[in-house]
Formats: sequence, structure tokens, C-alpha cells
Amino acid sequence: MKPARRDILTGSAAVAAAALLGCRASSAPAVVSVSQRRVLHTLPGMPTLEGAGVRLTRAIGQPALRNLDPFILLDRIHSDDPDAYARGFPDHPHRGFETVTVMLDGRMRHKDSRGNHGLITGRGAQWMTAGRGIVHSEMPEQEQGMLHGFQLWVNLPAREKMCPQYYQDLAPAQLGEAALSAGGRVRVIAGHANGVAGPLRDRPTEPSLMTLDLADDAPFELEVPAAHTAFAFVYAGSVDIGPEGSATRVTDGTLAVLGEGNRVRLRALDQAAGVLLAAARPLHESIVQHGPFVMNTEEEIQRAFADYRAGVLDRGG
Repeated sequence: MKPARRDILTGSAAVAAAALLGCRASSAPAVVSVSQRRVLHTLPGMPTLEGAGVRLTRAIGQPALRNLDPFILLDRIHSDDPDAYARGFPDHPHRGFETVTVMLDGRMRHKDSRGNHGLITGRGAQWMTAGRGIVHSEMPEQEQGMLHGFQLWVNLPAREKMCPQYYQDLAPAQLGEAALSAGGRVRVIAGHANGVAGPLRDRPTEPSLMTLDLADDAPFELEVPAAHTAFAFVYAGSVDIGPEGSATRVTDGTLAVLGEGNRVRLRALDQAAGVLLAAARPLHESIVQHGPFVMNTEEEIQRAFADYRAGVLDRGG
């Protein structure tokens, strides 16, 4: 981030004042305290049926973890059995938040009530701002083979819950990507890692979101704003998360909620491991959720249902 003009002028004035007083500005480097985040707790995903009978694993949004401000839901789909996913997610509504689809393997076709459509392919992503409302479908575009990916719901602040709908369909080549040791990769959807930036536009929760394919036991470290909520979901192998010597082992299919700190450290324990890593600024606002609607009050939820029944959900103002 570039320094603000005010900060530059303030810094220049301080140096000038020191010169006038016959003093020298200190050349000592600023000391930045590094605090490694520890794992607060882990929990396995809960088997869930959604859409037209798609078998999922729910990590956030289950009874043991209703939400993780600003994250509302995290679902994983992971199957090579077409009966588990072929019926997909026919038309359904959303209002008041953002849906993020991260595909690792397979293909998912998206269509909505505003005429938008697109194909999300393996290693690609889509960030959809439902805002004031949308009715859409997400259907697997394959009849066999592995379908593996995630859907993450990110809350919007009250002032933006009724904003216009917006999409970023992110092909694999658009993601920020950097090599890790032994052939590993980090793919950045939002935020920064290893000198590369994700393509996501500025969002009110200032999110970081990336997938890590770790190919050896060399540690991966990421700076994360201390005030942000953070989690890691392990989708392959096992990883140690936390400071060296006191890290927590997290296995495939497990969510790790991370504690306070400004740095995350992960290290694969198996020869290969995969991790979805996310962080974002919490909103500290009331959350009233009813199915696909996430608002701040019960009255707003009732209005969402009324608009949906009247066929004007995507035109609400």
C-alpha cells in the first residue's frame, strides 16, 4: 500500500524540524513485533445435503460453528461419484452477502436471473456479490470424474447489503501464482502472498484467500493483519499450523480456527498437502440468517422473502 500524502508530508516535516534544531533523524530501523497465530480449535466438517441432493461437507455454518465473522458458511464438495453431485444446485436466491466458489477439480456452470452466466473450471474461482439479491443456479458440467471445490460465504456490512450485484469470474490464469519449494504452488484469489497479488477488486472485509499445494516440509509463512479473522481448511494430507515447537497438527477434512497474531505458519507433515487459507476483517454487526438470506434484522429477512415471492428480489432497493 502506498503511503498517504499526509503521511509523507508529516514525515518530511519531522526531518526538516530535526535539521533546524541541529538534530539528526534516527536511522535505526523500526522494530516490528511478529506474533505467530496459534490454532484456537479444530473441527471436522459435517456431512450435509444441499441443492437437489448434493452431498457436501460443511465446516462453517454447522451447529458447532454457526459463523466466523465475517465468514458465514464454508462447504466442501469432494467426490468422484456422479450420484453425489450430478443434480447440482438449481435456481435458488441470495441476498446480503458474497458467495465465493473455489474449484480445485471439475467444472461448474453458473447462470442467474440477470442474464449472467459463466463456467468455473478447476483451479479457477468466482466471487459473486449477491448484494440486493440474485436468483442463480450452479450445475456441474460433467457426468463423471472428480468434482472438488469449496463455497465460502462472506458477509457484507449493513451499508452494502443492498448494493448492486457484481461478479468476478476468475480463470486459473488470472489468479496470482507463485512457486513454493519442491514444486509446490500458492494460488492467490484475494490478498497477497510471496510477492504476488490476487485479482479480486477491493472489498469491505479486506479478504485474503488462497490455496496452498505444499510439496515438502518447508514452512510457508504469511503476514495477516492482526485484527482479521483467519482459518485454514486442510483438503489433502496433514499440516502443522502455528509456531515452531508448539504447532497443532491438522488433518485432511479439518477446519482450524486461528487465534490472534500477525503471521501464519504452516508446514506439511506428509509429502504433499493442500490447504485453503482465508482471512478477513470482522464486521462486528448483528447477523440474522435465514437460509440463503443474511441480513442485520428480522424485518430485513422478511422483506427478502416478500421480494422473492413477488419476483423482485434482484431489483430490490
